[in-house]
Parts: sequence; structure tokens; C-alpha cells
Amino acid sequence: MIEHLLWTEKYRPKKFEEVIGQKEIVSRVKNFVKEKNMPHLLFSGPPGVGKTTLALVIARELYGDEWKQNFLELNASDERGIDIIRVKVKDFARTKPIGSVPFKIIYLDEADALTREAQQALRRTMEQFTNTCRFILACNYSSKIIEPIQSRCAIFRFKPLSNEEVKLLIDKIVKNEGLSIDDEAVNALIEISQGDARKIENILQSSAAVQKNITSELIYQIAAVAKPKELKETLLTALKGDFIGAREKLLKIMLDYGLSGFDIVRQIQKELLNLNVDSKKRMLFIDKLAETEFRIVEGSDEFLQLEAFLAFLTREGE
Repeated sequence: MIEHLLWTEKYRPKKFEEVIGQKEIVSRVKNFVKEKNMPHLLFSGPPGVGKTTLALVIARELYGDEWKQNFLELNASDERGIDIIRVKVKDFARTKPIGSVPFKIIYLDEADALTREAQQALRRTMEQFTNTCRFILACNYSSKIIEPIQSRCAIFRFKPLSNEEVKLLIDKIVKNEGLSIDDEAVNALIEISQGDARKIENILQSSAAVQKNITSELIYQIAAVAKPKELKETLLTALKGDFIGAREKLLKIMLDYGLSGFDIVRQIQKELLNLNVDSKKRMLFIDKLAETEFRIVEGSDEFLQLEAFLAFLTREGE
């Protein structure tokens, strides 16, 4: 029976050898741990690729059973102001570590959400407590971290998991949970996840709660993502000159899968790249789609804007 437990925690690696992907980064970090000495670290990359996991593995490998006493995890998006640095971070940083390792670790997740004033305070704190504390900062966009902090850190840029690494993760979960999954479902997971391990685990857990035989149909339903085939048919219908038919197909897709206009735009963008049309027309379509997305983001009626995009395809297709 599947445990009622978040799989993102259940399958979180405890050792370096268990980490899937990011081999070069893991190799470099292992050397720091082996020497029991490391600089401040800055982990940058998209969500779900192992930044938090690697920080926790570092703590476990360095401190063993005492890792919780020497490791402080904070999420900067919860408390973005300067007080989080002046109070929580400083109080933890000024105390000596427990054990043989000469420093504690403060892990600051989503550090790019910190205000510039908070980052300036953090820069000063990093200088003051170098002897007793090391910082690991994680962010999606390193450009949002001020230069003085970047210059004090060894920067590691994480990348999405490759298709092979995603398959390894899927195989591990399917085997341990006693599930069955077909090749189409695996390909659907690869397409939907875009290398995000957290998304893979969440979709599989939700699917397994419905049935143990995981199919592509179930994956698309759980992930609330339109099937690429259906979306491609909608675009082709418009290009053939049938605007009303394309409009009805698009409305049905949005209602069946509960998709917003922004979600549809992202999926259309992928399908436009696969259309068998002239390169100049493809560029024209993508340019128009970008305009559609901008208008939706700015607050325009999303279905009206998508209708306008289909009308544009119909006109150009004729």
C-alpha cells in the first residue's frame, strides 16, 4: 500500500551516490565535504532540479546524526525583509557548531526573493561570521542576487534533468511502489516535467492514488495538460481555414483540462515548432503568439485573445 507521504521527501537522496543528475556539481561539492572546508555556495537553476536536496545531502554528509543542530533552512520568499537577516540568521550564525566541523550551514532558499536591503545586510553577515558559519543560497535567477554576494560565493548552475535521468527516477519510483507504466506514459511525463523531478514525483503520486497502472491518458488528466495531438489538430484546423471548428476544439480543450489562457499559450508554442509549415510563417506565428501572451498577462480576456490568434492562423493559412 502506498504510504500517505509526499514522495518529494520520500525519495529525497540521503547520500551523494543517490543524487540523480548534476554529476559535475556533485563531484565538486564532494571534495569540499571531504576536506570539511567549503566557501559560501550559490545554487542557481530552475525548480525541481536538486538544489535543496544537494544542500541537505551536504549537511548529512558533514555532520552525520547531528546535522539538524548545525543546519538552518530558511525560505526567503516567506520573509523577504531585513529582519530575517538581523534576527534569525544572525542568532544562528553567531553560535559555535556541534561536532568536529568548524562551521554551521545556513541554507537560504529562494534568495532572489530577498529585497536589496536584506541582501546588503546578508553580505555584511557573511563577512562577520565566516569563522563559524557558511551560507548556501539557492535561487532561480542569479542575476537577482547583488554582485557583492555573488563574488563571495562559489556559483553552481543547475540544469534540468536529462531524459535519461528522468527515466531513472521514474523506474526507481515505479519499482519501489509496485506500479506499472507504459512507454507512452513515460514519454508524457518527460514532456510535461521538462526535467523537474518534483513535478514527476507529484504527478506519479497523484496518478498512483487513482490506479496502479499508469497510462498517458491518466498522466495528462492528473497534470491538467492538453494532449499535444489534440492541440496540433486545433492549429491545423485553423490553418485549413475552419475558424469555427478550431475555436470549438480549443474551447473544448480548455474546459476538459481546466486550462487557463496562459497554460494554452505555453503548449501552443511547443506545437508551433512541430508544425509542417514554412519557416517564415512559423516565425510569424510565434511572434503573434508572443503578442497574445503579453495581452493576456496585461489583463485582456484570455479566450478573446486566443480567438484572435486562431483568426490570424486561419487568415495566414488560406
